[in-house]
Amino acid sequence: MMKRLTFSLTLWLAAYAGWAQEGYKTLPLNDLSSFKAQAGNWMIVGDVTMDRNLSIHHEAPPVETGKKKKKSKATPEPEHPVKYTSGQGILLNFNDDQKKDNLVTNWTHGDIELELEVMIPKGSNSGIYLQGNYEVQLLDSWGVKNPGFGDIGGIYRNWENEPAKAYAGKAPRTNAAKAPGLWQTIKISFQAPRFNTAGEKVENARFVFVELNGVRIHDNLEVPRLTGGPINDKEVAEGPLMIQGDHGPVAFRNIRYRLLKPANVSLSGINYEVFDGHFESEKDFKDLKPTLIGSTEQLTWEVAKKDNEFAVRYYGALEIPADDTYKFSANTGNAMKLVIDGQTISNYYERGGKPVKLTKGTHSVEITYFKYVSWVSPNMGLWVESSNSYPQALHAFSSFPPASNVASPIIVETGNSPRLLRAFLDFKRDRSQRLTHTIAVGDPAGLNYIYDMKSGSVVCLWRGGFIDATPMWHDRGDGSFRPIGVVEYLTSKPTLVLPGQSSANFELNNIPDFRSSGYTLDGDGLPTFLYTYSGASVKDKSKLVEEGKVFQREVSVENAPAGSQVRIAEGSQIRKLDNGAYAIDGFDYYIELKSAQEATIADKGATKELLVPTTGSVVYQIVW
Repeated sequence: MMKRLTFSLTLWLAAYAGWAQEGYKTLPLNDLSSFKAQAGNWMIVGDVTMDRNLSIHHEAPPVETGKKKKKSKATPEPEHPVKYTSGQGILLNFNDDQKKDNLVTNWTHGDIELELEVMIPKGSNSGIYLQGNYEVQLLDSWGVKNPGFGDIGGIYRNWENEPAKAYAGKAPRTNAAKAPGLWQTIKISFQAPRFNTAGEKVENARFVFVELNGVRIHDNLEVPRLTGGPINDKEVAEGPLMIQGDHGPVAFRNIRYRLLKPANVSLSGINYEVFDGHFESEKDFKDLKPTLIGSTEQLTWEVAKKDNEFAVRYYGALEIPADDTYKFSANTGNAMKLVIDGQTISNYYERGGKPVKLTKGTHSVEITYFKYVSWVSPNMGLWVESSNSYPQALHAFSSFPPASNVASPIIVETGNSPRLLRAFLDFKRDRSQRLTHTIAVGDPAGLNYIYDMKSGSVVCLWRGGFIDATPMWHDRGDGSFRPIGVVEYLTSKPTLVLPGQSSANFELNNIPDFRSSGYTLDGDGLPTFLYTYSGASVKDKSKLVEEGKVFQREVSVENAPAGSQVRIAEGSQIRKLDNGAYAIDGFDYYIELKSAQEATIADKGATKELLVPTTGSVVYQIVW
């Protein structure tokens, strides 16, 4: 019975996210033709790197030169943290005292969804202005404990003093920032202010949501006034996208957007039939006479007049405003079927309906819903959208109120000392990659990791809260937990690489000749994991450095076969940087080797591995 409950809110959002990609346009970055003329600080480049250790405010110390008896000091040109090469695909601001224009698109927008990647050097500052008026702040905020409106993802304040004109800004819910010089993802859904025919504002601008590195940092946030530094002196229905260019270097890539409009689909003339009883499938009530018939102005399960053991079949007319492809998505903890013009669009336990081409005009619709799980709320929701519209609810508000079918989360925090918690982990949130012997290690500094005791690997680490144990402890539970925050998934393969061993096909939770010996705790409560693997003995200890911002791991191996290596990173791309660090997966995170060994990059086809010989302890840091 449990596996039928597939219409959870999470799954619906996943289906919606996949469908929404179809309406996106890519902003071309082969030249600057999408933008208005500027002073020359903005350019298109092919590659960019930003040394995380060098601030844009860095000044090199004086260097002594000349003879021994007479010393003079010369100040060399300081090394700039930003380096770039010619080419296409990356938008770079490289401003100075003379060239420091903002960058403004030559197109305007109202409602919009915007996705992009941004790279910020240490100490730099910029901002993305929706309609040129409402700023989402960009700042090097790595490691900030209590972010404010001026940190990355914050909605910036304005500088008005009169209460009627002032806006105090809004801090992000949490700091989801990565380290300087790494690519960070931002997704913004923005709703423009609304005006009546007289030009009077009747609805404020709104950030439907803002996500930074996959973490929701704003939700349904109204912005009643202009933020600081707008392009206009008043709010408008449409305006250009603007990027701040006078506060420091910043780079962008993979900029995509879709201009949104209301779906304007309506459902009317709804008649219904109610059947009483416990039904496992449609055939159980197909030939029964209804116990109740009637009509309703809105789609709702409430016409059944009971909470459990019933089925309802609805018939109505669907009014489509224009020829287009539409997507219908259902959300219910029970079963629901949608048929349009005799064609089945979603069939009971599917996660979401298939896209369907509909012509302008009226279409027949049939909806069947039955409630058979007594402990699940009898909620029923149905949404529709085109490729360039927000999801529009076709159901009554009371039929699926906000947070329906969503259990109160069971959150585990670390407290004032490290905390360890064992459970299953769906690696990369993929149920087919469930790891069965994982242990989460939480640090009060807010940087946490999960260790797989079946492979001796750190499978992921994250910054933020500790653990969402809801899947494990709510109701019947499934034994799994989820990290809370910006998660960096690493690898589930064994850390120790034996000579001649192929890393292509390891079976999850079943590494031959691998034996865990548990762990010991030091005086601070931090674990050292112990295991043997094909005769080798391994000690594996991790801690935080750089004021809790960097994860450091030390792997000590004894009695390993000659030629054994330690796998310290895996990715589709591994690149050695000028400062000796390694950028993994296109600057998703850094690896910095701290022990004396020389690392090698092994080409495994589609995957690259960073390997270190087991001569002495291997010490390295992960920075993200």
